[in-house]
Amino acid sequence: MKTFSQFIAEAYDKDVMGSSQIRRTGEGGRIGAERKKTAPERRRMKAVGGGKMEPAKEYKPRKDIGQQRQASTRVQQPEKERGSAAAAQKAAALEARKKAARERAAAKKGGGSASAASKPKAREVEKQASQLLAKKKKATVSPDYKPQKASGYSRDERRKIKRAGQRLVRDIQKGVDKPASHYKP
Repeated sequence: MKTFSQFIAEAYDKDVMGSSQIRRTGEGGRIGAERKKTAPERRRMKAVGGGKMEPAKEYKPRKDIGQQRQASTRVQQPEKERGSAAAAQKAAALEARKKAARERAAAKKGGGSASAASKPKAREVEKQASQLLAKKKKATVSPDYKPQKASGYSRDERRKIKRAGQRLVRDIQKGVDKPASHYKP
């Protein structure tokens, strides 16, 4: 019977384990497997003419395939010094409250009434609060909206049809007597 250490030595063969790490590189020195969709999976369609559509052709491969990008280009770098804006805001609010308290104490010492001078009116506070709480209305899309269906005609075909229509209108406006067969496609 084998000891545990012998069993482990047989199970973990360095030569096999070193070469068996599965790392598929894509063509062109890509890092990782290619994740490109196949033709039936592609959603973007293109008009090929004659009222027919087919999936868009292969996309061009990127120029920087196989190169590691620096973290500074991928991750947003900090623009300001550390420390949250919320902490700074809290400190400013606390300072404002302290200042107001000092003013009230000074007014009380002087014999005047601090409440009338420094405290805002209830109506003003209410108006300010309602302004803050007022929700902005979201722009809603009409339920009757339907996106235009793809015609299936290529750009040149669409232009040809459009210009034929424009010619027809121009001829009608001029009052040129041409047979109806002339306007048939």
